[in-house]
Amino acid sequence: MKDQIWIRKVILIAVCVSVSACLQVFADHFIYWKPNLLTEFWRLWTAHWVHVGWMHFLLNMLAFACLPFIFPHARNWHLYALLLVLPPFISLIFYFFLPYIDAYAGLSGVLHGLYAAVGLVYLQYPKERKFALLVLALIGAKLIWENTFGQTGTAQLIGSPVLTEAHLIGAIGGVLCGLGYLLLRRVQREHIN
Repeated sequence: MKDQIWIRKVILIAVCVSVSACLQVFADHFIYWKPNLLTEFWRLWTAHWVHVGWMHFLLNMLAFACLPFIFPHARNWHLYALLLVLPPFISLIFYFFLPYIDAYAGLSGVLHGLYAAVGLVYLQYPKERKFALLVLALIGAKLIWENTFGQTGTAQLIGSPVLTEAHLIGAIGGVLCGLGYLLLRRVQREHIN
């Protein structure tokens, strides 16, 4: 049984990395491009799966591939749900509330959301609580650092400016999803009792 769960996690990672690599080849047709966003609705999701270059792709895919293994209780369907909800959430926040953002590409905002959501949900596991708190604290510290001092090291590495707003919005979306999931679980438990 455990082997099947790990195989499914590896398949999820392989599919996501493969789709992202394929989209990367034609990135101009898939990035967040504000003038075309509402007429080419697929950009709401695909913008987060294309990257400004292959180094950016590699870094984000590595961070994505680690998630299911450092949080082994995270189920694939949770990750699928987050991957469906977080990209359009971030894109629509850009569109309606951050009009100065004309173009965007990258998974980092979604990654911040994934880690925040899964970290929050992991607080319910007593043996995993300290690790989840550490992850959440590191995300919080990273967001404070980025929004106070900026992001230069990563920008130099990927050869493009880092849109730290995406990280903050993704983390907020992840917190909302994590809290929503925990609330739903609580209501279900109370309904059963």
